[in-house]
This record gives sequence, structure tokens and C-alpha cells, in this order.
Amino acid sequence: MEKLDGKSKDIVKDNINKLKQLFPDVFTENGVDFDALKDTLGEYVDDKEERYQFTWHGKTKARRLAQTPSTGTLRPCKEESMNWDSTENLFIEGDNLEVLKLLQKSYHKKVKMIYIDPPYNTGNDFVYKDDFRDNIKNYLELTGQTDEEGKKLSANSETSGRYHTDWLNMMYPRLKLARNLLRDDGVIFISIDDNEISNLRKACDEIFGEENFMANFLWKKRTGSNDAQNNVTIDHDYVVVYSKSELIRLNGEKKDFENYKNIDDDPRGPWARDNLTCNKTASERPNLFYSITDPITGIEYRCNPNRVWAYEKKRMDIVISDGKVLFPKDGKGTPMYKRHLSEVRSDTKPFSSLIDTVINAVATKETRETLGGQYFDYPKSVNLLKQLVGQGAIPNDIILDFFSGSCTTANAVLELNKKDKGNRKFIMVQLPEPCDEKSEAFKAGYKTIADIGKERIRRVINKIETEQEEKNKKDEGDLFGHSGQSEEAYLDPSATPQDDKGDGGNGKVDGRNGKLDLGFKVFKLDSSNIKTWDVDFDMDKDDLLSAVDNVKTDRAEEDVLYEILLKYGLDLTLPIEELVFGRDSSATPQNDSVSGKKVFVVGLGALIVCLAKDVTIEVIEEIAKLKEKYKPELEMKVVFQDSSFKDDVVKTNAVQILKQHGIEDVKSI
Repeated sequence: MEKLDGKSKDIVKDNINKLKQLFPDVFTENGVDFDALKDTLGEYVDDKEERYQFTWHGKTKARRLAQTPSTGTLRPCKEESMNWDSTENLFIEGDNLEVLKLLQKSYHKKVKMIYIDPPYNTGNDFVYKDDFRDNIKNYLELTGQTDEEGKKLSANSETSGRYHTDWLNMMYPRLKLARNLLRDDGVIFISIDDNEISNLRKACDEIFGEENFMANFLWKKRTGSNDAQNNVTIDHDYVVVYSKSELIRLNGEKKDFENYKNIDDDPRGPWARDNLTCNKTASERPNLFYSITDPITGIEYRCNPNRVWAYEKKRMDIVISDGKVLFPKDGKGTPMYKRHLSEVRSDTKPFSSLIDTVINAVATKETRETLGGQYFDYPKSVNLLKQLVGQGAIPNDIILDFFSGSCTTANAVLELNKKDKGNRKFIMVQLPEPCDEKSEAFKAGYKTIADIGKERIRRVINKIETEQEEKNKKDEGDLFGHSGQSEEAYLDPSATPQDDKGDGGNGKVDGRNGKLDLGFKVFKLDSSNIKTWDVDFDMDKDDLLSAVDNVKTDRAEEDVLYEILLKYGLDLTLPIEELVFGRDSSATPQNDSVSGKKVFVVGLGALIVCLAKDVTIEVIEEIAKLKEKYKPELEMKVVFQDSSFKDDVVKTNAVQILKQHGIEDVKSI
């Protein structure tokens, strides 16, 4: 039986396979023949010493860091989650470098939009200390999980000697990994200030492609300050936007078509008055400066020499004859263009590169009101994030924020879904950075920044649920008070999923059923659950004696289950059903089974996982029948624990029995 690989996606191997598909002739037995590759690329090879390039000390290591697989895992934490069984939202607590590696299989090309608000490198914000050899061990030490004394998280001061270098070495591998998660039509938004804007742009030009730069929004975050540099107050930040490919456009702001009506029953449909002139002078465009005549009244109209007609004379005559010019009824005023709705090329209008509608003071107030205290110095506004998410994603997309902080992004996603009944999903990733013991957050009971983010999401969800309940009660009262309909009819079980009242007003149905997803699953980064997969697991005498059971003693079955999902590249929010084979008299139709061996059915039969002990042939045969029961669209995969089988005979026969039922992908851990 083949062993399941314990590592995250091997990006180097993936790149090599892509290169082999493009240029199979440049490969030899020992690797790549670079001379042959140069010949293949022709004039596109640049091997000159003097050339334009962006480099710094540690860049090679940073690139390798992004390509080094992780042997860690994400452990489910149901007690800190909300609506675990129905939600498709994720909050992942851990070092975002390792988390991004672990998501490479499950969320490869699935994320529509990424927003991040990384450290601005002001000297006070945290800079991640990555260890090329063992980042999981480094992470556990930094967060105090393995070191009794704990280790303080470092700041990056300008006196460090490698001020910008340290920041780039932190950002570069994370941006490389993030790009892999974006869909081909995906976009990334990055908040930054003057301190690192130039380095960020150069890094993104290299990672995402200079041609995929979309915008550099100038965000006016405040109206003025006494804090001046060189007698200038810095009142702005930036939001840099890149796309995965050149074909992507941001979602423009919806145009208002309420003025388009058809009061004269025009067969061409609704229309509205529009300008018939353009912003040019007679001296600039003399061919647009002339008189036009109303064909009905014969009244002549001349345009202003400072604002001439929009069309030259020949084109204007055609427009008039087509009835596209609205002349004043009393001869006073200016002729207008009759623009039909069918002429409007787009239902959206472009955004300005200047964001001046949201200031930071509002964000500070928002977080204080939501959390009950001032726990962040520079939070982003929910309204700012709602605007950005609206530009980058539509109602069924996945939005990722791997520097999630106070989780403003999750807040914005939940509020947008509430507004338009959307099913946007969020993935928040935050390091459990300890709160300073002198801080207001610590005094309020928050041990880490991640704790604050999770609590914010809970409070936003509770607020939306309360608002929904109040609205449903009001609607229910209006309905019973005015329509004459009975309460029994109102709660008719035949109501469709599209009917907002069909659920009896509880408002807690998940996005899969067309209702708001008001929940989130919490996962926490940790070392692998499997001893043989954990590169830092030092076996002592007792471990060697118990090696037959390769799952760590402090890990639960569900810990192992979700690690298997990650290694197979399956979505962490897939529905999971538990079956127990070995029916007895206590079985009920609802639990489909019984006492015996527990089996997890993931994604309606996409993956079957059995981690039970002493599995018999009878249990194997029951598992084999699941293929016919679920009829999964993709090939069914089955995973056992290596020590699951009653004996070697059962293990050998298991593979043959499953193959007889058309299940070829059978692995053990």
C-alpha cells in the first residue's frame, strides 16, 4: 500500500514539470542543460553583468524559502469557532509563511482576491523572523509554545544595518506563495506607506509581472495632523493593486440608471438626457463650432465658443435625423443628446485613483465600538475594505488576508454579504503575536492579536444575527397584522430556499443553501500529527517501541483527518460525514450505522478516511460499497492508518477488494 506524502506542495517539482512540458529537449539525465535552454530562448537570454535588476542581500534565500515544502499541519479548533458544521469561512492562527505553504494544494488558483496590510517597516512593527531550516520549530518558539521563557518578537529598527533588506526578505516569499493561490482572474491589494512603497512595487513587478500592475490608489487617511515631516503632514497611504493576468479589470462602481425612462414610447427603449457638447474651444476644434437647426421649429442654435458640439457637422446631421437630439420646446436653452440605455457600453463607471471618502479616525471608532476598547493604533476602516472587496471580488468569491490583524477584511466580507445576500468566503491568517502586558488589549483579556481578530468576527456575526432576528420579528408582525395570513402558513415547510422567510426567520442557514454564512472555522498551525512526517520529532526509546502507532499521543482523529485533507489538496470546508461500520441493534437510521469502526466521508465521497484500529475484511467491504452509494464525480480516494489493519493479510486483501470496486487510489499514513 502506497504511503501518503507528508509534505505540502513541492513547488520546485511543480516548476520543473511545467518546464518539461514546454521544453522537454533541454533536460538531461542529471537535470537541465542550460546551454540548450539558452539556445531555445534565443535573444531573450540576458547574461550581461550590467543590466537592470532588483536585488538585495538574502534574495536567493528568500526565493528558496518560498519553495521549501512545509511538514506542518493545521489543527481544527472547534471550541473557538462558530457554526463549524455549516460555515465555509476560515480563521487560521499561525505564521503566514507556513500557512501559505500548507494552503498551496487545497487552495491553488481558488482565491479571487487577496488584501493584505503588512508591516509598514516603521521600526516599531513586527518583522517575521524566518528560519530556512525549520520554520515550524522557529514559529513555536517565537510564540512561546515550546520555550518556557518565551521569546520576544523582534522589531526592525533602522540601526539594524539591513533595514529594507529584512523587510524584503520577509515579504518576498510570502508574495510568491500568495500568487500561486490566486485564480487566473485574481487580484491582490496591498496597503503600504512611503517607507517601502518603492521596494513593494519592484518586488510585485517581479513576482506578478510589471504588465499586471493595475493601480496605485492614494488613500487620504486623515484630514491633517500636527505631526509634520519637513513641515509637511503625511496624510496618505497607498493601496497597490496587481492582477494575475493582463485581461483582468476591477469591478467598477455600478452606474445609476434610474433617470433612463421611456416617456415617449420610443421603440429603441429607455433613454436619458445627456450633453451634446464637449470640453473643447472653437479655436481648438473649429470643425465643431457651427450652428444646428431644429427641423420642426426652424430655430437655430449655436454652441458656446468655449464648449463646442460633440460631433462634426456631417455626423451631427445624421444624429438629428435619427431623432437623437432633444431641442428646447420654447427655443430657450441648449439642445441635449437623447442617449438610449442600449448605447451604454458598461453598467459601471471607473474609480478614481484617489480614495478620499474614508479617514482613519472612522476606523478607530469602528474597532472601538465593535470590540469595546482601543486595541489597535492604525486599524483599517470597514468602509475602505468594503470598497476594495467590491472592486476585487463578486458575491461567490474567496477573499484571503494573511496579515489579518483585527480582521477588518472579515468584517467587510460579512457586511457585504448581508447587504447583497452574497456568499463571499474569507480566509484570515494571523500570527498569535502576544499582546504587550501593559496594553489595553491584554488588560481586557486578550493574550494575542489573533484572539482579538477572532473575537471581532464573533461580535460582527452576533450583531448581524441580532439584526436579522429583529427584522424577521418586524416582518412577521407586519405580515400577520396586515395580510391576514396565519403563522402556520407563514412557516410553511414548502417555502423555497430563495424565500428569505422560508427558514422560519432563524437566519442561520449557511451559504450552501443560499443564506448568509454566519460562522468561521478556526485552525491552528502546529507540527505534523504524524511522527514520521515531523522532521523535528526526536524519537526516544519509548517512541521506538510504540512506532507501530505513528500518530502522536496528544492528537485527535480530527487533527489527523484535516492533515490528510491538506496533503490531498482538498478544501478545508468540505462537508464531512461520520459513519460507523459494524451494525448492531442500537443503530438508528439517522446515524446510518453503529458500533464499530468510524469512517469519515469527505466531500460526498471524494475521500474516505479510516483511522480505526483492528479493521476487518467486513469493514473494508463496507467501505468499498461507498463508491456505489455516493458516486463521486472524481476518483474516490481511501486512506487508512498504517496500524489500522487487524493483520497483514487484511492489509493485503484490503487493496484488492477496493480495486475490485474501482477504487485505485488507496494510501496509508
